[in-house]
Amino acid sequence: MLYVQDTLGLYSCILNMAASNVLRFGPRLKELRIHLCQNSPASQGVRDFIKNNFVSIKKVNPSTPILVRECSGIPPKIWARYEFGEEASVLVSDKTSDQVLKHIEELSLK
Repeated sequence: MLYVQDTLGLYSCILNMAASNVLRFGPRLKELRIHLCQNSPASQGVRDFIKNNFVSIKKVNPSTPILVRECSGIPPKIWARYEFGEEASVLVSDKTSDQVLKHIEELSLK
């Protein structure tokens, strides 16, 4: 929480606006796996996504495992596991952090 002083000298509590817009996973999603390369340019958007969004998304979805797997030379890919072992994946090579977030949102709401 952030406390700020308004023009009248009163302190107000302001919640982080970004936190209110954080992705909440759908009820069918049981696990999210993120595969990426530690240093390839194709994985840069995924690395940026993890750096900027991982903690806030995990705080909003504490009961859903989010696994990050790094392996040299692999193409970045997002895997979603649902009820009854059903899985879906999307290749996110050369995507921006925002595009990665959009793909995760689509996978999480299936």
